[in-house]
Amino acid sequence: MSKGRVSVSTTAGSPLPMGVSRTPGGYNFAIAARHATAVSLVLFRSGQDEPVAEVEFDPRLNRTGDVWHLLVRDFDPALRYGYRLQGPCDLKGSGHCYRPQLIMLDPYAKALTGGSDWGVAYRRSGGLDPLASFQRRCIYVENDFDWEGDRPPNIPLKDTIIYELHPRGYTCHSSSGVKYPGTYRGLIAKIPYLKKLGITAVELMPVAEFNELENTRVNPLTGEPLKNFWGYSPLAFFAPKAAYAVNGRNGNQVREFKELVKALHTAGIEVILDVVFNHTAEGGADGPTISLRGIDNTIYYLLDPDTREYLNFSGCGNTVNCNHPWVRDLIMDCLRYWVTEMHVDGFRFDLASILGRGPRGEVLADPPMVEKIAEDPVLAHTKIIAEAWDAAGLYQVGSFSPHPRWAEWNGRFRDDLRRFLCGHPDCVGPLATRIAGSSDLYGHNDRRPFNSINFITSHDGFTLYDLVSYSRKHNEANGEENRDGDNHNISWNSGVEGETDDLEIAALRRRRIRTAAVILLLSQGVPMITAGDEFARSQQGNNNAYCQDNEISWVDWELEKRNADLVRFFRLLIALRKENPIFRRAGFFKADAGDGRPEISWQSLVPGRQDWSPEARCLAFRLHGGDGPDFLVLLNAAPSPRRFLLPDPLPGCRWRLLVNTAAAAPADIVPVAKAKVVSGSRLEVADYGAVVLICRQG
Repeated sequence: MSKGRVSVSTTAGSPLPMGVSRTPGGYNFAIAARHATAVSLVLFRSGQDEPVAEVEFDPRLNRTGDVWHLLVRDFDPALRYGYRLQGPCDLKGSGHCYRPQLIMLDPYAKALTGGSDWGVAYRRSGGLDPLASFQRRCIYVENDFDWEGDRPPNIPLKDTIIYELHPRGYTCHSSSGVKYPGTYRGLIAKIPYLKKLGITAVELMPVAEFNELENTRVNPLTGEPLKNFWGYSPLAFFAPKAAYAVNGRNGNQVREFKELVKALHTAGIEVILDVVFNHTAEGGADGPTISLRGIDNTIYYLLDPDTREYLNFSGCGNTVNCNHPWVRDLIMDCLRYWVTEMHVDGFRFDLASILGRGPRGEVLADPPMVEKIAEDPVLAHTKIIAEAWDAAGLYQVGSFSPHPRWAEWNGRFRDDLRRFLCGHPDCVGPLATRIAGSSDLYGHNDRRPFNSINFITSHDGFTLYDLVSYSRKHNEANGEENRDGDNHNISWNSGVEGETDDLEIAALRRRRIRTAAVILLLSQGVPMITAGDEFARSQQGNNNAYCQDNEISWVDWELEKRNADLVRFFRLLIALRKENPIFRRAGFFKADAGDGRPEISWQSLVPGRQDWSPEARCLAFRLHGGDGPDFLVLLNAAPSPRRFLLPDPLPGCRWRLLVNTAAAAPADIVPVAKAKVVSGSRLEVADYGAVVLICRQG
């Protein structure tokens, strides 16, 4: 039955697939809501607040089990839709939260309408709802994009070099020089730069729909409203962010996202999405009811069995009940959609340890959700990367899953490398373990060095430049009195806090950046670079820039020109890694390479003499190349230069200098063909410096 200004012809429909789908007989709508007593499909015209039709589901005809379904024969796909659900609302009793005065988003919606203009509060004609920016509408999107034969690059994980970037912040600065700044198309314009740099995959911070206006704070320094810039607050898991499109209306954002993926694939670059399944934008009990809460609150979220309060392992007010069968299906359907219809190549799972929690928040020994992702046949060639911790203190780096399909952000690599760069005690032994692929974490259950995603920085925390320029966070602009963000940064300002005109300190900072890059890119495992680190991007000491939609977060492309020598350093270092398989091995090092030599050998200042003491600040390692050349890497985290005695080269070969992070460009790194012979048996390495040698004939 229907009411309103549009006549709707309906029939029973089918419980599968979930969401809206086009069939020969019309458009099928299906939504699961076990505890709802009544469900209606509500239809709207574009921009209008009042519905043009509302169709009630007959539970005898339009319900199979817990799924409500309806086929609309003459549905106009230009209409917007949502669901009205009725049922009990007793958050402190039954835990249900049905609010029939509100229209719920379809959890399977492939696109949302409204919110197509970044930072502009969305209002519909005739609507006064202050939550309108949250309460968007759903729209059907036809899957008719011409992929022109696009296929995934399927780059082996061991050969991958990841580049993490923000889809808006990467190009919205006036210096970016792109025609459509802050958009998917703006990112397409930067593909030549990415290709020249040499990375193999971009990891996009969240592109699933979120409300950037949900932040109610202001910058106390400027009075400007703050935003949810990062987007770790999903409204709809399947729907790409409309405001990242040039024309994000009528579902066109789906097309523009696909154009981005196709263009990156054409350049040989894979696309990894940062996905957030651990919580939603609905937040705690005082948050907006927009979808899952108003559809089946007790199924989709973890609730305290006694108080019915939301369990908060995400730090964002709610925690998704990931191991409930309904939620497992929702997540798997979403991942398959992004792979099959959007052609993405992998996922980084935000706060992935929540995927392993049970209905009371307990840590499961064998979480079905984690295994299901790893074993899904559709995702068999998809990269799956866990942020192996959550906001409640659960830390599972190295133990997130025994399944060899799962890679992890290696927080231990980040911390041990930072400690070495700061000259902390007892740092040499742990760093050697990280350089060799973290066998203590991944040397069992058939896992490999490439299960470790190595990184020094990410979106969360200091940039690489700030890591060597600030000893403490400076988050005053976030409006939380500098209480937010991590206090444990393992950083050192190199002598002066923040910007300085001191040339010696500036030189030390650049040397430490280059040394960090050497360790990151020549270690076993998969390196991840944060966008802009290759040209010393700063966030002015802000280590939690989630709310800063301004020059704190935007990539300043003037730095690419100003620090072209540093970009060159990263580019040639990436090329060195890609040209030499010894830096991206498939297995851990062996004591015997088959010729009586170990595959890797360690020393301090003298060959054969290792110093793993807490006081040690120097480390060198030799990679025995087998069919390729040997490499020698010398690292000095002491506050003064150190002289290393070089091991003997192979017969007929000589050591040649490839990298010296203390040298001025272009001598800081040279192509292999231009590497000069090292004279003498000793080599000085500057304080906080690194040297890389190659053993070649002649």
